[in-house]
Amino acid sequence: MTIEIDQGSGFCFGVTRAINKAEEELTQGCKLYCLGDIVHNGKECDRLKKMGLITIDHQDFEKLSDVKVLLRAHGEPPATYDTARQNRIEIIDATCPVVLHLQERIKKEFTSLESQDKQIVIFGKKGHAEVLGLVGQTEGKAIVIETPEDVSKVDFNKDIYLYSQTTKPLEGFRQIVEYIRTHISPTATFRYYDTICRQVANRMPHIREFASRHDVILFVCGKKSSNGRVLFNECKNVNPQSYMIDAANEIDFNWLTGCNSVGICGATSTPKWLMEECKVSIEQFLGSHE
Repeated sequence: MTIEIDQGSGFCFGVTRAINKAEEELTQGCKLYCLGDIVHNGKECDRLKKMGLITIDHQDFEKLSDVKVLLRAHGEPPATYDTARQNRIEIIDATCPVVLHLQERIKKEFTSLESQDKQIVIFGKKGHAEVLGLVGQTEGKAIVIETPEDVSKVDFNKDIYLYSQTTKPLEGFRQIVEYIRTHISPTATFRYYDTICRQVANRMPHIREFASRHDVILFVCGKKSSNGRVLFNECKNVNPQSYMIDAANEIDFNWLTGCNSVGICGATSTPKWLMEECKVSIEQFLGSHE
């Protein structure tokens, strides 16, 4: 049996950068807090916790002072930076450069709006950390939509400026664009900006191709990863013998009965070491049943 780990899976640049910043501080013996899970993967969060990283929520953050706090790749709204200044908190800013650039674009668009008739719309997951950071650039006035059905919240008689959460699927964004284009008033302006990260978006066709090459797919992913659910569904659509697992101990070896090849892949929040552990687990199982 062949076992292949997808080389295109694993941490994206933004997550890698955030984890490197955390490790750099922790190895120097610094006490470091992280605002929210540094990555949507429980096993990686546990590893960093053992190194000393303390994960906090926004309520905890507001009570702190004179400490170091890491901001993860998802980014934060301006209010978080205001609190840090007031409480003398040193920020280790690991906001992904792609997200930071998008925040700046939306803030510039919002501050340049000349009338109340213009609407900033964000295609994204409601409540997602990145989306909260983006909405924060507009003083909470941006409209968040997840599906074409949500577009009913938009006033088609007013100008629309559409942006996207960086990790949303391209196809979904195109559907939203087409829906608005066909419904907007001829007297209103519609501008849309494809702000989807290509490092993430390009994984969709790649993972479909990878899943089609193997008899069984093990998709390693934390339960909180929205990106993981999207990518897993792509695997499942191509290969019905695809299974989502959190770690090696969730592998049901009955899945491998009669199969000649296993593909192991994951989300942008899945560490390579976790996929390696799954490969080793299968190899040990096969070795004990020879």
